[in-house]
Amino acid sequence: MTDYVSTTPGLFPLPDWAKDDLSDLKGHQKGDLISGDEDEEITAAYDEAREEVIGIQGEAGLDRVVEGQLRWDDMLAHPLAVHDAVETRGIVRYYDNNNFYREPVVQDDLAFSGDVASELESAAELAGGDALQAVLPGPYSLADLATDEHYGDEADFLAAIADFLAGEVEAFPTHETLFLLEPSLVENAPEDGVDERASEAIDTVASATDADVVVQPYWGALEEKVYAHLLDADIDAVGFDFVANQEDNVYNLQEYGATDAVSLGLADGQNTLVEDPEAIRDRVDWVYDQIPVTEFETVYLTTNTETFYLPYGKFEEKLAVLAEAADLAEVKAA
Repeated sequence: MTDYVSTTPGLFPLPDWAKDDLSDLKGHQKGDLISGDEDEEITAAYDEAREEVIGIQGEAGLDRVVEGQLRWDDMLAHPLAVHDAVETRGIVRYYDNNNFYREPVVQDDLAFSGDVASELESAAELAGGDALQAVLPGPYSLADLATDEHYGDEADFLAAIADFLAGEVEAFPTHETLFLLEPSLVENAPEDGVDERASEAIDTVASATDADVVVQPYWGALEEKVYAHLLDADIDAVGFDFVANQEDNVYNLQEYGATDAVSLGLADGQNTLVEDPEAIRDRVDWVYDQIPVTEFETVYLTTNTETFYLPYGKFEEKLAVLAEAADLAEVKAA
């Protein structure tokens, strides 16, 4: 019997009150962004916001609770942007959208940081008995977003990023699931040879936890060879962005099969239109109808992207829709 799990890829929008308070506390300049040593007032504001978004996930009935990554000024680049071995420089466009991050330039060995683990420890306390999900950038995407001025070799740099992330994961509190966000696998697909190394790097991070590991690419579908190599990695589920691209994702599933579990991005993480839970459940049926598989061990129901882009009220509504859609799918499957 399939287990339907409602969840998100994290990276939530800040509550409206927190945006106002933190704007006053942090300012608007590059030097005012999070560096890992913020003062007590800023820390308290983020603590309160974290408690709020964890409470909202519990009220919505999501099966996995994430920390929310509210401190991540630099989106996926955050783990490097706050690292002592990294200098942040100019502002860079975050893929093909209107968000920006500070260019992280690696200048020394990427030793253990513990920044994300500390956030997750706080989240674990707030989540109580709810199942916790950790979220990190995947090693390929993090290496793709960064500049290397220390390792001097593309393969060595990717391996160093993977080792760094694995070290961070080893410090995490108990978690049920680890989502590795890998938009660069779609947006800047690795070439021959690099695609295999990207999967090996994911293997390195996945091996650092006993939790189920989900690799979530988005903004389209993976190229065939990239997908095939990803299936060789020791992971539990691959994510599919069925909002941005249905045809190519179905093709990959039909031609190359899938892991025993899958993550289906069926709700739009960037559009304010709130989906109907029944419609999302029907989309699950549609996916099954397209592929020669009658059952997965686990199906994660999620937004196709992080929900950072949504107004806070719409974000809350999307969480409730995902939880209800998973319940409907579970009932129907039974």
